[in-house]
Amino acid sequence: MVQVVRFHELGDPEVLRIEEYEVRLPEPGEVRLHVKAIGINRAETLLRKGQYIEQAELPSSLGLEAAGIVEAIGENVRDIQIGDIVSVIPPTSMIRWPAYGELAVFPARLIVKHPPLLNWEMAAALWMQYITAYGALIDIANLKKGDFVVITAASSSVGLAAIQIANRVGAKSIAVTRTAEKRHALLNAGATHVISLDEGDLLNQLVNIAGKNGIRVVFDPVAGPNIEPITAAMSYGGILIEYGGLSSEASPFPVGNVLMKSLTLRGYLMHEITNDPVKLDKAKKFILDGLISGDLIPIIAKVFPFNEIIEAHKFLESNEQFGKIVVTL
Repeated sequence: MVQVVRFHELGDPEVLRIEEYEVRLPEPGEVRLHVKAIGINRAETLLRKGQYIEQAELPSSLGLEAAGIVEAIGENVRDIQIGDIVSVIPPTSMIRWPAYGELAVFPARLIVKHPPLLNWEMAAALWMQYITAYGALIDIANLKKGDFVVITAASSSVGLAAIQIANRVGAKSIAVTRTAEKRHALLNAGATHVISLDEGDLLNQLVNIAGKNGIRVVFDPVAGPNIEPITAAMSYGGILIEYGGLSSEASPFPVGNVLMKSLTLRGYLMHEITNDPVKLDKAKKFILDGLISGDLIPIIAKVFPFNEIIEAHKFLESNEQFGKIVVTL
């Protein structure tokens, strides 16, 4: 029996409980980790509230991302040994493979021996954000040197990863944030330009930066009414990649902008990359090369101890963070 986080009802962070639980042995093709750090993601808060693409089976465990030491190996697992120091690419189901606990089981194909330059916190703050951003910007949009790319929710871990990836390929990022409070932090994190939604008309701000050539790529987890001005500032043949729906307001379909500019509006989940072995190998190489070169550096907003998991979820939902929230064990 080890300590894990579970919840017995849907609701606010207070429904999370640390309980004694027997974590199963790995099945064929799986490994079990002694977990050292956990990455906290928006998906877990949505599962906890019953708003995620996967539905909790109460009582439910949760969590997608971890780093730790391999302590058990299932059959048919190669190239991984007990004692290996590894991090985990998020699986498709956190119900089947939950990360919040002292021990956790994951598919072996999603286990990565991360570079020694990473500590536990950085290793747990790695794969969700960089694969999500890589899949949209590189695999789908083929972001190139000189392209303008709008990155909304830019102070999130995925937003910051997208800024770093844009810099790595020579693109020009326009980071969009709700208030001006995070402007300097975003510029220091590498954003080429920063737009604050409380500092005037969004369309005018975008046009003033991108000019008549417009914006070729938009990477957005918010949706809502800002879809209209954003698409109005896009270039002919541009692509808007939607990977979330954080706005509580309706999202109008900008039919005029889409028709006049031949725009592509595309939904995207990182599973497109993680479920495709060829694409996943390319993503891992891009990210590991970026870590080694120093182009990609996980930004940690705050680290909580395991017994403060409720506080970690509260902090995430406050939207005050700049970067990744991590829990250590």
